[in-house]
Amino acid sequence: MSRTGVKWSKEETILAFDLYCRTSFGKISSSNKDIQELAYLLGRTPGAVALKMHNLAHYDPELRKRNITAMAHGSKLDVEVWEEFSSNWEELSYQARLISAHMKNESIDSIIHEPEINMLPEGRVREQLMKNRIGQYFFRMAVLNSYENRCCITGLAIPELLVASHIKPWKDADSKTERTNPMNGLALNALHDKAFDRGLITVTPDYIIKVSSKIKHSIEGDTVEDWLLSFENQKIRMPNKFFPGKEFLEFHNDVIFKL
Repeated sequence: MSRTGVKWSKEETILAFDLYCRTSFGKISSSNKDIQELAYLLGRTPGAVALKMHNLAHYDPELRKRNITAMAHGSKLDVEVWEEFSSNWEELSYQARLISAHMKNESIDSIIHEPEINMLPEGRVREQLMKNRIGQYFFRMAVLNSYENRCCITGLAIPELLVASHIKPWKDADSKTERTNPMNGLALNALHDKAFDRGLITVTPDYIIKVSSKIKHSIEGDTVEDWLLSFENQKIRMPNKFFPGKEFLEFHNDVIFKL
């Protein structure tokens, strides 16, 4: 049944915001398969879902900085959802999965295919483990799609070799505002992810790549030159949304990076 003309509910808007976060900005259109699937679930047209996502994009502060304001016809509810969940990313991904499961008459257990979690009794421990798993998937999709599935250092575009790398490590990050915050992520290939994680490379708050002296002084060879040293002082490839947070980059520079 078509719901054209029916006001969007908060639950529907949460699903649209969740999908907005996991979709490359340039792929928000009625021809996008994920948008078509959400539209079918909601009983709306793909065009209506794409429009709602563009309305939500209007409140994205990074897009505003670049004078990309998307559609300027968002509702009061759009603002409320953006403000509520942009300060609690973990809850956004979890609530979206709960709402989706409910609409499909499914259990959330069907989304989390991990017996060791599903066998746990209902309670806070089980719920938190589920939030962690769902949040990790959300983070990976949001980060990689923001970088259009390309390594932000090398431009490598093989999804199987890419990692959504945390700038401020998971163990140090706040669960609500930082762990699954797409602005706490970089799309890196597996080698540069490992080097970044170990503090052998970093990205400055003005998005410039720096290489540790530990690499410069201890290793020689064309491969190292081509894959690590040659990128020093270059600017990373910027995402189409969710620019890396300067506070996260400062943390990595100050705490993780090995001069």
